[in-house]
Amino acid sequence: MAINSNDDLIKAGYRTWGDADPFEDLIGPFYMKENDDGTHKAAFVAEADRHCNAGGMLHGGLLMSFADFSLFAIAKEALNGFGVTVAFNSEFVAAGQAGKLIEAVGEITRATRSLIFVRGKIFSGDQTIMAFSGIIKKVKGAGEHKG
Repeated sequence: MAINSNDDLIKAGYRTWGDADPFEDLIGPFYMKENDDGTHKAAFVAEADRHCNAGGMLHGGLLMSFADFSLFAIAKEALNGFGVTVAFNSEFVAAGQAGKLIEAVGEITRATRSLIFVRGKIFSGDQTIMAFSGIIKKVKGAGEHKG
């Protein structure tokens, strides 16, 4: 199934955090989906009038926000609750383009009682757009997702 719109993402089983993060819904919206192996993938469809800079390529700030969203999607099962980003690194590899499905995958490299270390990549088709890594701090007694 070709994914060319937010409706296509929803039909393919992707979902947002719901009302948990209005900023991500405003600038994305960004979606996630559980894979058959229990890992998670994040995605959004890039729109020229919403997601691009003056040069016509995906805005770097948008990509960093999507990478932050992806940290939490990748770590969803290990997080099991609320968390905050305490460190974030990104490397831009190539320019992203409007009209494309933008995806992110990754892995947990380490999880402790209070921290989750994640690394991943953002890509479109076979082209890597950004590499990223980050650390999530689990926050006890708070709601679901992140702040």
